[in-house]
Amino acid sequence: MNDTPSRLPLNRTALLLLVLVLALIWFVPLGWRHLLPSDEGRYAEMAREMFLTGDWITPRYNGYKYFEKPPLQTWANALTFAWFGIGEWQARLYTALTGFAGVLLLGYTGARVFNAATGVFAAIVLATSPYWNLMGHFNTLDMGLSFWMELTLCSLLLAQRPNLPTGQVRLWMWVCWASMALAVLSKGLIGVILPGAVLVLYTLVARDWALWKRLHLIGGLILFFAIATPWFVLVQQRNPEFLNFFFIVQQFKRYLTPEQNRPGAFYYFVPVILVGFLPWLTVSVQSVRHALRVPRQPNGFAPVIMMLVWAVFIFLFFSASHSKLLSYTLPIAPALALLIGMYLPLVTPAMLRRHLVGYAVFLLLAGFGALLFMGRFGDSRNPNELYVAYRSWVVAALGVAFVLTLAALWLNRRSGNRGGNGTGKGIGNSNSIGNGIGGAVAMFGAAWLLLGTIAGTGHDVFGRLSSGAPLAPAIKAALARLPPDTPFYSVGVLDHTLPFYVDHTMIMVEHPDELAFGVSVEPQKWVPTVAQWVQRWDAERYALALIPPDRYENLLAQHVPMQVVARDSRRVIVEKPSAENPGAAGTGAAQPDAASPAMAKPQQ
Repeated sequence: MNDTPSRLPLNRTALLLLVLVLALIWFVPLGWRHLLPSDEGRYAEMAREMFLTGDWITPRYNGYKYFEKPPLQTWANALTFAWFGIGEWQARLYTALTGFAGVLLLGYTGARVFNAATGVFAAIVLATSPYWNLMGHFNTLDMGLSFWMELTLCSLLLAQRPNLPTGQVRLWMWVCWASMALAVLSKGLIGVILPGAVLVLYTLVARDWALWKRLHLIGGLILFFAIATPWFVLVQQRNPEFLNFFFIVQQFKRYLTPEQNRPGAFYYFVPVILVGFLPWLTVSVQSVRHALRVPRQPNGFAPVIMMLVWAVFIFLFFSASHSKLLSYTLPIAPALALLIGMYLPLVTPAMLRRHLVGYAVFLLLAGFGALLFMGRFGDSRNPNELYVAYRSWVVAALGVAFVLTLAALWLNRRSGNRGGNGTGKGIGNSNSIGNGIGGAVAMFGAAWLLLGTIAGTGHDVFGRLSSGAPLAPAIKAALARLPPDTPFYSVGVLDHTLPFYVDHTMIMVEHPDELAFGVSVEPQKWVPTVAQWVQRWDAERYALALIPPDRYENLLAQHVPMQVVARDSRRVIVEKPSAENPGAAGTGAAQPDAASPAMAKPQQ
């Protein structure tokens, strides 16, 4: 249906090797970093509580009802904990699996809808783009949502291929409807609103009215509601306050009003996309131009127009929102990667050489910039020594990427000397890693994949501090010495990661943060003011508390009895001195090698 070379740009052995290497790089580092606040700690803790309490209907966070998002990822993470134990790589496994599956799905879709070369290159582009690669290694909801939305788009494209038997059209459309339902269970109404709006806009732009006859609407809607509805019914039956908060407050007010305090200019996502697809920017404009020249299919369906409408509408939809986060536009990444993948087979060795030389220079300059400037950063929250330590990781990542880019230049030169034109001639007869420019593109992609992996892993010099994990052994030792019902207060702050690391929920004091809804429906489970907390603290025989350092100093000046268990630059953990062990206020840290429980059940 277009002039793109259709043969594989790499031989089958090289493709299998690439998939295996990608799997190793993708999954092995999952447990090499501590969980970061707020998303990673929040969703890991929600899954831990769901697993331990056995309540798979009412999501809770830190012991409070938490209805901001549907439960699909919490279910998946809880199952992962049940199968593999509770830990950091387990908390990221679902996200990593959906990100990896998204790469394979895009490769399959590109090969089936367009040609084999497009499929291979599109998969390489998606896997090595920092946006998809990095988001695939953080425990947030947006990667899971993006995968199910990608499956929605890809199954629609696969269903609309010309001359497809009716049974296969129906099957792929059912996959499309089911994936929309799972997207709804991942993050709410956008899982169906965005694909639905794209479908309507595509129809208007392409004037493809016949598409609606091939959507299998009746069977698809039945399947959609059969998957999406049961949880909403069950959670509403158990929690009458659910529907208003979930749909009105979280789904509509979140988008239409600035209540979430996540502002951003209309162009907020422009640099996000530019940086997210940085390795492929020099071919992006040509890719769009080429895509616009691709003719429609014989049945009148225009997959390129569908992908362009998908990317543009979702980008503008979130750009207009009052609530913005970096990950919101991630669902457009597969469509952009597929558009770039359609163009890459047309790139000649001479064109690719210019591309690679430019990026080699960029990586070299970035390395020198990191050496010169990163050591000058730092503040009280993130001291200078952390930036100095992270600089080594960044320079190493840029160095590896630079060397692999030089290797890509060498492979590209070999393909040019052999007279390769990117069409993949000689497939099956070549003993080299690839044919045409395929090997060079794969090597260049590996450069950026490893850049993201190495730099992302090294970021744990910050993540270790922000997670609070180093404090966990001392805190768990203190909990082991105390009765099981000892209250653990969180004074004026919500720590998103420490509850997961200490296997214990905390009672909110004064500042409910994002647990305001849970506090409002279960007010008996929190303490409204610090003065009331001090009264309770004085009355308690045993108690622990997490306090920010400045608040701790104020309370110390008020002679509130406290014995330090553990502390860092962001948090102080204190214990109520007991009659048996009065200690001295502000002293006497617990020993970190004391016995600790394997797992404590969250307070309910």
